[in-house]
Amino acid sequence: MKLKLTTSIGAMAIALSSVAYAQVDTITVTAQKREENVQDVPIAVSAFDGDALQERAVTSVAGLSNITPNVSLDAGTPFSGDTAVISAYIRGIGANDFAFNIDPGVGVYLDGVYLARSIGANQDLLDVERIEVLKGPQGTLFGRNTIGGAISIVTHEPGDEFSFSGDVTTGSFELLQIRATADIPLSDSLKSSISVSMKDRRGYLKRIPYPGFENYNVEPIQTMRAAIYGNQGDYEGGTDAKNARIKLVYEDGGPFKATLSGDYAFSKQSQLANKLVATSDAVFAGSYNCAIEGIQPPAGDMSCGGGPPPIAYAGGIGGLTWVADNPPIFGVNTDADPYNDRLPYDDRFITDDIDTSYANGNNVARLENYGVHLTLDYDLGANAALKSISAYRHLDWDVGMDLDNSPLNFLHTSFTTDQWQFSQEVQLTGSALDERINYVFGGYYFVEEGDLHDFVTFAEGLLQVDGPNYLKTTNYAGFGQIDFKVTDWLTVTAGGRYTHEKKLFEGAQSDRNGLNYKIAQQFGDPDCMSLAPTISEACRIAQGFPVPGEPLRYYIEGIQTKKFNNFSPKVSVQVFPTDGVMLYGSYSEGYRTGGWTTRLSNPLDYAPDFDEENATSWEGGLKSTLFDNSLLFNVAAFTTKYEGIQLNFQQGVSPTIQNAGTARIKGLEVETVYAPGGGLSINASVGLINAEYIDVLGPAQVAPNPLQAGVIPGADLPKTPDFKFNVSPRYEFNMGNGAIVTLLADYTHTASMWNDTERTFLLQRPSTDILNLSASYEEPGGRWNITVGGTNLTDERYLTTGQAQIAGGQIYGTYSRPAEWYARLGVNF
Repeated sequence: MKLKLTTSIGAMAIALSSVAYAQVDTITVTAQKREENVQDVPIAVSAFDGDALQERAVTSVAGLSNITPNVSLDAGTPFSGDTAVISAYIRGIGANDFAFNIDPGVGVYLDGVYLARSIGANQDLLDVERIEVLKGPQGTLFGRNTIGGAISIVTHEPGDEFSFSGDVTTGSFELLQIRATADIPLSDSLKSSISVSMKDRRGYLKRIPYPGFENYNVEPIQTMRAAIYGNQGDYEGGTDAKNARIKLVYEDGGPFKATLSGDYAFSKQSQLANKLVATSDAVFAGSYNCAIEGIQPPAGDMSCGGGPPPIAYAGGIGGLTWVADNPPIFGVNTDADPYNDRLPYDDRFITDDIDTSYANGNNVARLENYGVHLTLDYDLGANAALKSISAYRHLDWDVGMDLDNSPLNFLHTSFTTDQWQFSQEVQLTGSALDERINYVFGGYYFVEEGDLHDFVTFAEGLLQVDGPNYLKTTNYAGFGQIDFKVTDWLTVTAGGRYTHEKKLFEGAQSDRNGLNYKIAQQFGDPDCMSLAPTISEACRIAQGFPVPGEPLRYYIEGIQTKKFNNFSPKVSVQVFPTDGVMLYGSYSEGYRTGGWTTRLSNPLDYAPDFDEENATSWEGGLKSTLFDNSLLFNVAAFTTKYEGIQLNFQQGVSPTIQNAGTARIKGLEVETVYAPGGGLSINASVGLINAEYIDVLGPAQVAPNPLQAGVIPGADLPKTPDFKFNVSPRYEFNMGNGAIVTLLADYTHTASMWNDTERTFLLQRPSTDILNLSASYEEPGGRWNITVGGTNLTDERYLTTGQAQIAGGQIYGTYSRPAEWYARLGVNF
């Protein structure tokens, strides 16, 4: 059995924000729906306060990845085109897609409100008070889709007095970031805060012209359907984002408190940086390259590039007028007209520099994301309190991306999503029998509705996917947990959550180019010899298209329905052998709901779906604060049975979701913070994890091949590195006049990991060594401070995400950001 060692320092990183002179502070968290010292929570929790995040130059959720054990967080997923989309994995469980039909495996919460989509979940960390990362299934208190864990973001609470804090940051790639938060009391019982930020940064991958391209012909991009057309300059990987949050808190000293919060984020920036890694002459690329050279295989022979016959590129077959036919390209490079020649698609478009591309297509990602939250707290007396959290959120997202890295329209993707959600949660918390019993009971309601519309152009329009999809989810849940203090040294916890969920879906994906019919005509199908002026019903039926009157539609018509019922229990035992030491053992379950696959490239007479997945986890741990609070030392060991794994598999040109099988995940985490005194503190941790398939369902198996290690029993799960080590020494000293200088180093070693399900060799992430450094000076009065620092100073460049689109003709991915410097000026008054 191969062991995977994963380490990090994160669980106690928050302590360093206030550590000095042999004292390690802990933080209060709400991981169990009530306020507790993180050291008293029988869950593996990594918590960070706002100061610690700023010191480490962590400005988004994805930035937590290097400093949190057993956690992989990447900004962007394959062909998502936007860094606001998060790929989140905790202990080997997560999701690497953004589609509306796919639920995340790690729940992200903003002030207690669940963010249902991975789009926009990579939140900008504006006015953050703390972040809690809960590891392992959190099904009992947090619900479905927290099967890997949960990330809870808690924002700043308005103060009783007027205050202002802000900072301006500049740095590499023309970075300009401005952030400000003001606390404004409105009366003795009403206080408010306003936070705003803007961030503008040029991309790091430059688009350059392909030499001699002007001598070739190409169709304008507007001839291919897209969700959005636009080009945000000559660079990819840039940022142009604005955020705002307003909070009102009413509290008159009585039992009632109300918090109203509204947040708004808008960005319109360049696409996620994309780099062509390799090309393939299979299927579409091979067929296109043969077509422009006039190579015509015999009828029924698919050997030319292994794909559809080039006649499909002839254009206007049968006089079709209802599809987006382009001018004929068959034989254009061998005819007598030198002005209609076309560029082949091959590895000529792979540049020597990983930060350059020959792409010239759409280059834009637009996101509008906002929400309103109302939290009501009422102290019932007798050690009981009632809380209500009501929230409405909406996102509107459009992205257009050129993935082929060439001047051709060879692989262009674009998407539009319009989603709204409403949630209502009620919690009753309290204690009884002289605090021997602590409890939380609650109910939860959630509904979301919206659409995702895919547009994908393959091989100069040979296949033109047009995929509208509608989805709606309604969820009801009841939950409860009781902690019973049997003796001063023994506590037993038991809880559970019952969830009922109903999903509705309708897909209407089609190919606007009618490729199937053109191939059928070329191969002499008697029902499809005449395609004009319309496709006959006989031809439609013969080619397997399921909807009468809609000959281009792959998907069956009608609303599809799924219902899910789940009970997720948790049981744990905590032992307190001495002050500052807790031993615990727990059993917990979590699940993620199923859904439907939306990305078809051939017609089906049914709606392909996938079932829910489940995780059952046993965990044992130690949490300790030793040596007069100068040392925090925590250990967690766990084993998880992960069943019905939902993974994204490439089927031809279509990335589809299916249940892969079962995995066994075993791990060990050790996290520590040591403050020996004199202003020095050190964070460090080490861990061990083994995440492998023990059974792979037949349809999900991918045999090892020259390009991929495959999906077979014994194979590693994606996004789960073998080894991660993080150490962060921090030194703070007083200059004698009250001024404070802080020096911080943050080093992370991460072993290699697979970026995709099929374990494509060219997409494998190598082992990395990341070093961040910073130095800050705070003037004696604390009114202003200045920080200079650098991130990824070892200039490690590796693929953070990617796709093996072999049938489409390419393997591509996104490289990590290079070494960067920054300088920040902050003020407080």
